[in-house]
Amino acid sequence: MSLSGMTGFARVEGVHGEWSWAVEARSVNGRNLETRVRAPGGFDSLERTAREGAQARFQRGQLTVNVQAKKAETTAAVRVNQDLLDRYLELSRAQVAAGHATPPSADGLLGLRGVLEVVEDDENAEARAGIEAAMAADIGHALDQLKTSRLAEGAALLPVLTTQVDLIASLVGRAEAEAVNQTDHIKERFARRLNELLADTTAMDERIVQEAAVLATKADVREELDRLAAHIAAARTLLGVSGTGRRLDFLAQEFMREANTLCSKSATTALTTIGLELKAVIEQLREQIQNVE
Repeated sequence: MSLSGMTGFARVEGVHGEWSWAVEARSVNGRNLETRVRAPGGFDSLERTAREGAQARFQRGQLTVNVQAKKAETTAAVRVNQDLLDRYLELSRAQVAAGHATPPSADGLLGLRGVLEVVEDDENAEARAGIEAAMAADIGHALDQLKTSRLAEGAALLPVLTTQVDLIASLVGRAEAEAVNQTDHIKERFARRLNELLADTTAMDERIVQEAAVLATKADVREELDRLAAHIAAARTLLGVSGTGRRLDFLAQEFMREANTLCSKSATTALTTIGLELKAVIEQLREQIQNVE
């Protein structure tokens, strides 16, 4: 499987009968999978559809699925509320008889609130289910497109990450070469220190042994270099697999741990410089890994 990023966008539009809608799905970086859904009123099952669809396709990222829907305006039937009209007429007769009002006109009566009622055709359960199924299908299409968008980001990230891992490998190779010189440098430092200690013959034997042990331990960076080489091999393997963002993030932490130890054990300016360059590249790698699913 290909490397996948976590940033993407997709939009799908659909129509079914008098209904039309647009589904937008977008995602950004996130440590875990978090899905927010906004669905139109009356279509509550769409939220579950979107969440289950996201879980089936993605492992990490903050996702937002927004479904906007509207029903086309149609020529609705109109009816007269006869009971209400009769009450208005009865009230008006008393007012007309008392001389407080003139006889009401037809248009005046029909303009009174509630006399005319708009009758909307109610959708039957089967029609409603068909509309909801069509919307659910388009949610799936939008999530598929979002996955394609994230894979495209992963394809763009892959050469960047590969280049950084190659640069780390190059720096580790330079560190290995410099580590050989470090041994000679340690020997020279020990020889100078030995000459200083010769003046104090009473403490010479014990102190020589102690300093020799300390310097030998400090000079040995073979273990760190071996682990860095193993991490490089693991990183190259993980870059070819989808859904390895968390493992790559952990690996970047291990890279930095070994680079820090390498710098602390360095006895030469050249090895320290290489170690600092190595830490800078590892930090760049870690930042890019935050974009990987």
